[in-house]
Amino acid sequence: MSPNNYAATNPEVIRLAAETSGESLAQGMKLLAGDVARGRISMTDEQAFEVGRNLAVTPGSVVFENEVMQLIQYAPATAEVYEYPLLIVPPFINKYYILDLQPENSFVRYCVERGFSTFIVSWRNIPPELGQLGWDDYIEKGVFAPLEAVKSISGADKVNALGFCVGGTLLSCALAVMAAKNENLVASLTLLATMLDFSETGDISVYVDRDFVERSEQDFREPGLMPGSRLASTFATLRANDLIWHYVINNYLKGRPPRAFDLLYWNADGSNLPGRLYAYYLRNMYLENNLRIPGRLEACGVPLDLGAITAPAYIVATREDHIVPWKSAYASVGLLGGPAEFVLGASGHVAGIVNPASKNRRHFWLNSSATADADAWLAGAAQQAGSWWNHWASWLSNRSGKQKPAQAGPGNRQYPAREPAPGRYVKEKSV
Repeated sequence: MSPNNYAATNPEVIRLAAETSGESLAQGMKLLAGDVARGRISMTDEQAFEVGRNLAVTPGSVVFENEVMQLIQYAPATAEVYEYPLLIVPPFINKYYILDLQPENSFVRYCVERGFSTFIVSWRNIPPELGQLGWDDYIEKGVFAPLEAVKSISGADKVNALGFCVGGTLLSCALAVMAAKNENLVASLTLLATMLDFSETGDISVYVDRDFVERSEQDFREPGLMPGSRLASTFATLRANDLIWHYVINNYLKGRPPRAFDLLYWNADGSNLPGRLYAYYLRNMYLENNLRIPGRLEACGVPLDLGAITAPAYIVATREDHIVPWKSAYASVGLLGGPAEFVLGASGHVAGIVNPASKNRRHFWLNSSATADADAWLAGAAQQAGSWWNHWASWLSNRSGKQKPAQAGPGNRQYPAREPAPGRYVKEKSV
């Protein structure tokens, strides 16, 4: 209802239309027609980017794939690498290349340049015939399978594991399954903007209630897909002024095409999810908050207890995150069974994580004295200039074993290179 959102009551729109003899409005209608045909609002110049051309260009190879993911091994950038490789599990709601955007802001490239043998899971845009897959399938096929491949290719007996957002939730469940089976394959765990305790879920709580979850379960009683476009629209409404009305005014009322912005290109490039996976996640995490309670959930035939995960953990939250409130992320310190380092970054869910160390922007907070109360932790924290990336790299290097000569080529006999990175899966578009 804001007058700013309508041509007749926005003085800037009226002035621009007068100055251009109506050309701004005509151009806006052309942009609107294009978006209607596309089925969504354009937030960036989509012609400026292409995955494999100027996004997701860190050199590497796909060395393993199954029906839900491809595993990418990145080419080493240093003569020597750390003994323990790094496996990254990104969120399955979006494409993996949020962590490998352009070279200057690629977290993956940063890892490789610091001597970490880096692998990443590239989630598939699930087709309709796989709509029956559930949480256990994603643990087995999306975490256990790539872990085995990374271990085989690297020859290491330990792997450093990193999860981002829901990828971190899935990864933590997988490590809890491993702990229940006395399988100790992980040297360290890094969680970026991840919730394990869903007591306070931020802005998304306006949508998730019992009726919504039960409707979702009814919708997916038969196997089906949760379209990536619907998920993207839902997240956009959480920041409607920034991610909807700004572009309505700029694009349609003022006739100005959006500028090129890699983060927003990625934001519009969602992934379809199996409906049953989506419904399980809503009920057991958001609605009932079952994961935090030892033994309440089972996965892969065993009860889950996050406290049984004893690997050292590095937990990153961002202060302005509206999807994973930082105090919810802080609760993971008390849930995991090993020593934990908590770091609070500036900015939001994506910009606070994708904060290249080379640009020396923003800041982060450190406090080695963990307390049960997040506010008390912050009160005793010291602010540090720049990105948290360098602090994390130092922490991880101390948990990555010895240095050894870098591998000459990708894969091995059991897991040969299949195709160059970024692979096929990431280029598939959602419905």
